[in-house]
Amino acid sequence: MSGQAFTVGFKQSIFIPVSLLVMSAGYSPAVLAQASNKLYNPIPLPSTYEVSDTLSDKDIPTGQGGFARDYMVKLNKGDNLAIDLSSDNFDSIVTLLGPDGSTVAENDDGPDGSTNSLLFTRITKTGMYIVRVRSFGETGVGSFKLKVTRLQPIK
Repeated sequence: MSGQAFTVGFKQSIFIPVSLLVMSAGYSPAVLAQASNKLYNPIPLPSTYEVSDTLSDKDIPTGQGGFARDYMVKLNKGDNLAIDLSSDNFDSIVTLLGPDGSTVAENDDGPDGSTNSLLFTRITKTGMYIVRVRSFGETGVGSFKLKVTRLQPIK
């Protein structure tokens, strides 16, 4: 048996048991694909650009003891935004993530000295953005209000 024939046979022998293992566990490829789509599914921001919601321990773990909830919104180049996040239950942080996943802007505490967050930014590229609501460190979970406002330029 040549080395090449052994390699082909080896790949096939590995593939078949893995396939059988997945199917014998009761998971079809369609079920696995559906499960992977549920791993990350940001919530579309309503057309009012406002939401009252609850951050819970079922949301995205931040790795710092807290949790995050993501909202998806389409923004246009040149949009000037104010993103206001308030909660009486946890110290909030709001983050705006760009279409490529990079952090565009972030705010921890608002200018009023509270633990609420207020972020001002200008959009430089049209696309789908993520507004991430999260708690600071291990400060917890609870209800919050999020509002994205498109500011009008002064004329």
